Amino acid sequence: MTALGILWFILIAVLMIGYFVLDGFDLGIGVLYPFIAKDEREKKTLMRAIGPVWDGNEVWLLTAGGALFAAFAPAYATSFSGFYLAIMLVLFGLILRAVSLEYRAHETNMLGLWDALFFVGSLLPALLFGVALGNVVQGIPLDANGDYTGSFFALLNPFALLCGVVGLAHMLLQGACWASLKSAEDSQLRARALDLRKKLAMLCIVLFALTTIVFFAIVKPGLPYEVGSVLLIALAAIIYLAATIGIVVVCKGEKPSTDLIGQLLVSVGALAIVVLVAAVLFPNLIPATDPALSLNIANSASSDASLTAMTIIACIGVPIMLVYHVIAYRTFRGRME
Repeated sequence: MTALGILWFILIAVLMIGYFVLDGFDLGIGVLYPFIAKDEREKKTLMRAIGPVWDGNEVWLLTAGGALFAAFAPAYATSFSGFYLAIMLVLFGLILRAVSLEYRAHETNMLGLWDALFFVGSLLPALLFGVALGNVVQGIPLDANGDYTGSFFALLNPFALLCGVVGLAHMLLQGACWASLKSAEDSQLRARALDLRKKLAMLCIVLFALTTIVFFAIVKPGLPYEVGSVLLIALAAIIYLAATIGIVVVCKGEKPSTDLIGQLLVSVGALAIVVLVAAVLFPNLIPATDPALSLNIANSASSDASLTAMTIIACIGVPIMLVYHVIAYRTFRGRME
């Protein structure tokens, strides 16, 4: 296990943090959209709240997929073949979102259809990402070639579905926080978002605790026993709970200043979830039910020459991505009046 392999494990985790933090709230907006927007004006407010940034947010997912392919090709092949149907459903959902967002502004005779596609296209990725991570965390059946030997329906096991619900709930919380931050201070839309923010935060705390109990009591994974890994797992769990409880306690009022605090706290929670999953997996990439067949950094990493070239490219590309996002979010900051 080389230092460059470990570095790229960390970099892929960073890219997933970027995706979960940024695209999580606009997926959450899409799922909440039919429930908190009561008229056309409120629907347009939510659309405008994510319109300038949603496509840029998805770049993090594409970059993470490309990095996995280049840095850990066997793990990429196993994940994309084993989760093929699930990945196609996610892509189908993302395509539906893009179509609905673009067409809704131009084809006004079919607003109901575009709204339905926006909801379904947001729900599928928000739910299935968590289901996929739940399966990876508990391990999947692989053969000696690294091929997935189970069925699609085997992926829909209770623990994975519970992880899917946790991921969905957190993205809904992200969406509620973003809706409260971007809607007018005295609007009914913000009031509904604030009410949902508190309820969803409490739901996330309960679901996170339940998932932790199931993880240790039923899944019983072979956790790493290195002190650093155990401390990182515990720290990430504590940070997630602290951030989510903070949304309930610190943001319990209706002061506009709490909207930004809520958005920052829910983003910290998203970061903590990805760090927690990465710490549980390390040094594995795709754990197998038979540990001897697991794909890890040591048996999946590309050559040091390839990883070195990728590191140079990342040192150029990632800062450019960050600068783009800073400019975009700064340009479109403020509430949608």
